[in-house]
Amino acid sequence: MTEAYIVDAVRTPIGKKNGGLSGVHPADLGAHVIKAVVERTGIDPAGVDDVVFGCVDAIGGQAGNIARTAWLAAGYPEEVPGVTVDRQCGSSQQAVHFGAQAILSGTADLIVAGGVQNMSQIPIASAMVVGQQYGFDTPFGGSTGWAERYGDQEVSQFHGAELIADKWDISREALERWALQSHERARTAIAEGRFDREIVPVGDFTTDEGPRETSLEKMAALKTLTDGGRLTAAVASQISDGASAVLLASPEAVERYGLTPRARIHHLSARGADPIFMLSAPIPATRYALEKTGLSIDDIDLVEINEAFAPVVLAWLAEIGADPAKVNVNGGAIALGHPLGATGTKLMATLLNELERTGGRYGLQTICEGGGTANVTIIERL
Repeated sequence: MTEAYIVDAVRTPIGKKNGGLSGVHPADLGAHVIKAVVERTGIDPAGVDDVVFGCVDAIGGQAGNIARTAWLAAGYPEEVPGVTVDRQCGSSQQAVHFGAQAILSGTADLIVAGGVQNMSQIPIASAMVVGQQYGFDTPFGGSTGWAERYGDQEVSQFHGAELIADKWDISREALERWALQSHERARTAIAEGRFDREIVPVGDFTTDEGPRETSLEKMAALKTLTDGGRLTAAVASQISDGASAVLLASPEAVERYGLTPRARIHHLSARGADPIFMLSAPIPATRYALEKTGLSIDDIDLVEINEAFAPVVLAWLAEIGADPAKVNVNGGAIALGHPLGATGTKLMATLLNELERTGGRYGLQTICEGGGTANVTIIERL
């Protein structure tokens, strides 16, 4: 059986809303990380079999197959194709899955997988807003089948996060303690240079903009997102801009280009759960991945679980029983930001580098996604 290797993984610094990357065209953001991964590995770009990129709200500068546009904007050969994936917040993690599956099937040898999102230029849910001019108030309204199954329940990440906090009885204080820890861990990681190997600066923009000094007292003073709720903006991921990419290779490509793999794909899968809760799917998805691999959560050295909202992580911890000291050790999206389509390979870059820094063997990554799905990838450091 063949293997799918991770040769390199890079990302831009993550810009906050209207911050350092807000004026950069999405195609140029994507081209930046594509060029970085090609130049760092020394591959012949003509040897790439496909470019698979994640992106959400594919309108405006993100429309028209941004994977293809970014590759061409990087100046690389026209004969190399590209395809854009939308699995919501897990889009670029799914890009890795599709790329690795192509390699494992023997139909590809070299894949650039990644993602891009400029949320300053194209706000979250823009595609839905644009759809309103065509008579669609929501993606679900008007669907007989959806209404028969789920009625007119609110479908939103905010509602789902509140439902999770309620079901697992996670207090506002616990949510805010996790958020505070996220900022503290992120600031420490930046100060210690833990992200230096994965970040490719964009001009003079070199450092993630999201992490800040805050306190439980400041968080406690914020208004909740809904009356009587537990969530505030402090326990949610930040609106962000950025791009990220990984180079995946078969053993044949490794030999052909003289590459040095940094990790292998040990497992990849995706599972679904209740779309109204929306953000709880990492729990069954992780259980499924561990069962398929025969690993226990104690065998996993590091975990990256996207901090869409703090209750997502805390409910997952309660159900899976992972050691919190192994989870999001360099902070998460609450502090570092969540550039939707780019987050999957952004987390992959961080997971890979932290495994190397600490000498760990297995890393597990999972992301909750719109529609109530979740991807899980397990990588093994080489």
